[in-house]
Amino acid sequence: MSDRAALLKGIRAWLVLFVVCLALSGATAFPLVHELRWTEDLLRHLPTPDPLMDWIVRVRQGLDTADTDYPFLLYGTDWLAFAHLVIAVAFYGAYRDPVRNIWVVEFGMIACAGIIPLALICGPIRGIPFWWSVIDMSFGVFGVIPLYVVRRKIKRLEALTPGNAWAVPAT
Repeated sequence: MSDRAALLKGIRAWLVLFVVCLALSGATAFPLVHELRWTEDLLRHLPTPDPLMDWIVRVRQGLDTADTDYPFLLYGTDWLAFAHLVIAVAFYGAYRDPVRNIWVVEFGMIACAGIIPLALICGPIRGIPFWWSVIDMSFGVFGVIPLYVVRRKIKRLEALTPGNAWAVPAT
């Protein structure tokens, strides 16, 4: 297998991993009310720290109230799920032609970085415990890792692409 083919195979494998995780995290926003009920039931049978259990109960109660009295509020989480799925589809361009569509990977990296200020600003405004905001921020931290690997591999692929006079090897 040539270096170019090996790089392309690695890029595609990392992109598939990222897209699957992105789509799964989005899909979990659709059944949010049921998921919180299941999570609460599960945590009641496990040794769970009180702050975590209290938070899960509070969020579940809030979602139950919204679901019963104000179900239109949960439409926002449907849009959140949809956005994850649409963004995941955008990565098909990078899968198909990584060099030409490296911007999709860079866009994803910027979005991952944006999670941190969003959690730090909106978390306190919405009454989210700091430790939960740290969990939210971890999605950006862990999400950027495969994208960083993919970007480096794309830059190496670009350098190996014939006729690419301005290609610079990845650093």
